[in-house]
Amino acid sequence: MAPDGDAPPTPGSVEELKASILRNLVYAVGKDQAAAQPRDWFHALARSVRDHGIASWMETTRAIYSQDTKRVYYLSLEFLLGRLLGTSLIKLGLTAAYRRALAELGQSLDELIEIEPDAALGNGGLGRLAACYLGSMASLGLPGYGYGIRYNFGLFEQRFEDGWQVEEPEQWLRYGNPWEFPRAEVLYPIRFYGRVEAVRGDDRRRSYRWVGGDQVYAMAYDTPLLGAAGGVTNTLRLWSAQATRSVDLSLFHSGDYLRAVEHKVLSETLNQVLYPNDSTPAGRELRLKQEYFFTSASLQDILRRFVQHHTDLTRLPDRVAIQLNDTHPAIGIAEMMRLLVDGHGVRWEAAWELTRHCFAYTNHTLLPEALETWPVGLIERLLPRHMQIIYDINAQVLQGSAAHRTGDIGRVARLSLIDEHGERAVRMANLAFIGSHKVNGVSRLHTELMKSTVFADLHAEFPDRILNQTNGITPRRWLIESNPALSDLITASIGTGWMRDLSELTRLEPKIADPGFRDAYAAAKLANKRRLADFIRREAEIEVESAALFDVQIKRIHEYKRQLLNLLQAVALYNDMRANPHRGWTPVVKVFAGKAAPGYEMAKLIIKLINDVARVVNTDPAVRDLLKIVFLPNYSVSAAQVIMPAADLSEQISTAGMEASGTGNMKLALNGAITLGTLDGANVEIREAVGPDNVIIFGLTADEAHRLRAAGCDARAIIAADPALRQALDMIGSGTFSPDDVDRFKPVVASLADHGDRFLVTADFAAYRAAFDRAVALYRDRDAWITRTATNTARMGWFSSDRAVAGYAREIWGVTPLGPHSAAPIA
Repeated sequence: MAPDGDAPPTPGSVEELKASILRNLVYAVGKDQAAAQPRDWFHALARSVRDHGIASWMETTRAIYSQDTKRVYYLSLEFLLGRLLGTSLIKLGLTAAYRRALAELGQSLDELIEIEPDAALGNGGLGRLAACYLGSMASLGLPGYGYGIRYNFGLFEQRFEDGWQVEEPEQWLRYGNPWEFPRAEVLYPIRFYGRVEAVRGDDRRRSYRWVGGDQVYAMAYDTPLLGAAGGVTNTLRLWSAQATRSVDLSLFHSGDYLRAVEHKVLSETLNQVLYPNDSTPAGRELRLKQEYFFTSASLQDILRRFVQHHTDLTRLPDRVAIQLNDTHPAIGIAEMMRLLVDGHGVRWEAAWELTRHCFAYTNHTLLPEALETWPVGLIERLLPRHMQIIYDINAQVLQGSAAHRTGDIGRVARLSLIDEHGERAVRMANLAFIGSHKVNGVSRLHTELMKSTVFADLHAEFPDRILNQTNGITPRRWLIESNPALSDLITASIGTGWMRDLSELTRLEPKIADPGFRDAYAAAKLANKRRLADFIRREAEIEVESAALFDVQIKRIHEYKRQLLNLLQAVALYNDMRANPHRGWTPVVKVFAGKAAPGYEMAKLIIKLINDVARVVNTDPAVRDLLKIVFLPNYSVSAAQVIMPAADLSEQISTAGMEASGTGNMKLALNGAITLGTLDGANVEIREAVGPDNVIIFGLTADEAHRLRAAGCDARAIIAADPALRQALDMIGSGTFSPDDVDRFKPVVASLADHGDRFLVTADFAAYRAAFDRAVALYRDRDAWITRTATNTARMGWFSSDRAVAGYAREIWGVTPLGPHSAAPIA
């Protein structure tokens, strides 16, 4: 009972939320209102919000077991969650109530949301896709589990020092994580090195035992992930490495303090950072250790859960669907075989059938160098039993192949799990393909290219295995939370049904002809551009005009994504503005953001080039603020939520045939940016969805790019024939933008002029420049521009991650939503 016999406050009411926040402030944070600082209020608020999802979480778990339903296990080295507070409030439907409760306590919800750090557990689209898909599983009522690594420092925090990228530890756990539950009792041993012993049992069958070496423990941390109204609450389980012994007391007491804790330090390096630099042998070994560490712990956990409730392992594929998000967890194919054969005594043939029917694999790249391979010698030393299993799988598959039967030695070599060219290496993509019952691409073009390029031989051998599941994005984060101005306009125009079914956005189309709607749409965009202008002022100390065309390219820095093409056009535009100062120029703000891998020197040099060009352009009075170039540091999910709603033009300019799908293109188009892009990845499907008049497409197609590369791109001739391109490259190569080091950017120019221009920047430059000019001309026609941007929003509903996950569930996993169960929030 409440004090004085009063009835307790209604669950979800302002009074109940205030009581919940204050209870957590005192009993979880250990502060009273008088002493509490803003971060204390954030932690109290986050725990209060988490409390309101706990009943649903536990009820979901009980329902899964009582209904004995199949569950999806999503294995990903990355989960780029972003901040959880805002999106959790949206899913609970409690944003307004919490806002009022906090106001009555003297606090601002918006200010507390800004305190939450981004969970730096991913690098880009791969990790963000994983986060979207876990959210959609929960929202669709599909029982799911995410498995990954609880990195202490994540990828890295990017800052610029004289324009150069500098990597600092991302301290996202510095103040603790209020969303997670440590599971100290959930520990699994993970072995490295050692040797394999052959033994014979009573039935005279030979079996193997992996012994010796080093061990660490994998400890679980669980985060409940809420679904939207009517959904379930699933679990993200992240693994943290724990030493099997923390300190050697004899060494410690003898004064050898460093050696006393050496085992602990070495063990816990496994989850220090995401993607350690693998340009050194030690870095490569650590990367492989990370991949095996989280994959083994996850599979041990899955099998433990299954045998706890079932006695017949032959039913494993009826209850377990395991999705490999790219090749990072592909060692799980061999690990599952080890666990079944060595640990549970399943015969090889039966274990292989169980493994193959449990696993499915999503491919995310067509770049041969991005398809993981590991030296045979490294796996033999680090995971000796797995190397044996890989050899056995390889022999079994090759001997049964049509290529073997027909004597096609070349094709047998390409099918093999072992690449025999140069240093012998295990092809992890081939292992993932062969060990899975389904293999999917992430856009229609990508899937077809998989069949004809990187997996051509495997597709010929297993023609029913590859299928397409075009990527999707969650509207809950990328529209409802990120763009409340546009979301409110949509709701006022067509009601709230679109929040549950994004395809209902098509009901906006008749509204676009209404000048009043177009004015409101334009006002929402302008408000978002003003917000971004403030963000740029704070983060980059650059003043930009909100009326300018905001031209946005925000993604991982890589040569195939062609930030360099964008920059060359910017230099050409700068030269045009200087040469023709009295022309009626449309102001342009070019916004870049993204991180380069620490060991990717060319990508880091391109970042420096963008910053050096920006320094010159932004301070040149000759262009009078008509052109600004901004590189925002430390790109994150939270930064994207500010940038994307403000974008006018979405740069999706990868070399055709190299981008698997992209999801930034979807987020930007949904928020009303017009795509300027090549026919690559999901751009093809976006063009079909929104209509060819509502995108600006340029450049070589994938087939044309392939033929040009095969024939040889004469970049020197292209440069010589294009005065604007030649001038831009001359300026870059001669030190115009780097007077302190005139040779600094010669490698960039040489990569185009002297080394074949692999990514066809020069070949597409003229077409790209003309396409940009078309975009600027269209931007000048306000009504035509707004009509096209609003049409993008109205026609992007198909690209919801809910649609994508429903496709996986139906065509790959064989998983259905949980049946009716109670999931009422707790008081």
